[in-house]
Amino acid sequence: MKFKSKKKRQPPRNFIPNILTLLNMFLGFISIGLILNGHPIKAGVFIIIAGVFDVFDGKIARMLGISSRFGVEFDSMADTVSFCVVPSVLVYSLYVEGLPPLLGGFISFIPLMFGTIRLAKFNLDEEPGKPKSYTIGLTTPIATITLFSYLFFNHQIDGDFGDPRTALMLVAALGVLMVSPIHFAKFPLLSFKSGRANTTLLIGFIISMISLAIWQGYVLMPLVAVYIGWNIVHWLVNPHKHELPSEFDI
Repeated sequence: MKFKSKKKRQPPRNFIPNILTLLNMFLGFISIGLILNGHPIKAGVFIIIAGVFDVFDGKIARMLGISSRFGVEFDSMADTVSFCVVPSVLVYSLYVEGLPPLLGGFISFIPLMFGTIRLAKFNLDEEPGKPKSYTIGLTTPIATITLFSYLFFNHQIDGDFGDPRTALMLVAALGVLMVSPIHFAKFPLLSFKSGRANTTLLIGFIISMISLAIWQGYVLMPLVAVYIGWNIVHWLVNPHKHELPSEFDI
């Protein structure tokens, strides 16, 4: 009598990217508390770490073949906390003092308003199984890190948090960029065998991380400015030539 061998049940792997998404949300929540208690620099450090988690949760899900609609929606919820609510709280806490309450509240609301619109548009435009090498509009993590980079830069130079007027102009510009039709390159593949464009981006990213570790706030703001400026110029010069190797062209 033959018995069929039972296949060993593999442990579920779906929780791995969701744990990274949850950590992203948790760091965003902690950052809100830090800002409200007068520690925006520490909050900015946690937001940068949250941005790293946000980059890798989706990539790990695709590597493991466990991408799901739940994961996409859950990621958007986490991003709403870390990269929409946090910058709005930061602006309200640091940069709108002296303005009429209604005007100050509206300006502070810009990152949350445009950020959630950006996330909703991304979920509608994303086609399952057809990843793109670019995003339409500036991503909420980059917009938030750009705002914190302004804070870091000024804090290291003068010990303050920068001119509020400049900060509010930056907030308005980032809001417009998030809902603009401009194409921004995604995080590069972690491979030097995915084409020249990806290799260039990956080398640039590695150099940027080394520079950031050495010079910290002095270099973060120039880095994000170069990234945003390069993508805007590239899109204006080549509006129909934005395709880079997709995340499955490995």
